[in-house]
Amino acid sequence: MANETFQTIQYLKENYVARVNLNRPEIHNAFNDTMLTELMQVFGEIKHDDSVRVVVLTGNGKSFCAGADLNWMKKMVNYSYEQNIADANRVSDCMYLLYSLQKPTIARVNGAAIGGGMGLLAACDIAIAQENAVLSLSEVKIGLVPACISPYVLKRAGENKCRELFLTGERLAAQRGLEAGLINQVVPMAGLDEAVDHRIKQLLSNGPMAMAACKELLEKVPAMSLEQARPYTAHVIAAMRVGDEGQEGMNAFLKKRRPAWRVEG
Repeated sequence: MANETFQTIQYLKENYVARVNLNRPEIHNAFNDTMLTELMQVFGEIKHDDSVRVVVLTGNGKSFCAGADLNWMKKMVNYSYEQNIADANRVSDCMYLLYSLQKPTIARVNGAAIGGGMGLLAACDIAIAQENAVLSLSEVKIGLVPACISPYVLKRAGENKCRELFLTGERLAAQRGLEAGLINQVVPMAGLDEAVDHRIKQLLSNGPMAMAACKELLEKVPAMSLEQARPYTAHVIAAMRVGDEGQEGMNAFLKKRRPAWRVEG
């Protein structure tokens, strides 16, 4: 799969890291139905690939992702409601597949992230942006709404900030994105790869099953009552303690040695 030729993306895999590059730089990596299909194909492959422990999503060229392709949008103008439902479901499915991957995901935000590009960013676990990147939920400017991406942006920034950003469609500098909770770290462009590599090293030093369990906790616990969360979380930690990875990690810690699953950079 990593060597397969795609029309709109590049997929590279090396040293436990999968790198997914949006590859339409001439139109700022705007996505269309082909890109969404190819992203879902790759995310589906990564989901079942035990040799991948970290995923990095970025854009080739000067932009991360400028949202929907204008030519694709021109076709949508004449779509029926049923055709629009099918297209919207494809966007929703792609975002959820990225969000629900049981491997840590990093958005390497090398430039503008607009509209649906903000959805891809928000669906990742960690977003690192270069300082000149521009962020915007601009759908209202053309009479639309950030519907399919809203669950992930809301999880990142919260309702209070999203009320402002959804309704105004204003453009934010990367630093304001950091203050809003949309971005985890802002660095100069020259330091972007170094910052991403540092996070990769952090993640590769952790138990892969433990990180998968963390992501499951983050997805499920917020929707639970305290009465539901008590037995569920007790089961999770008990299962981890008796599992192979937990046993290896605890024994390595107690014996002051490196656990077998740790990758040294």
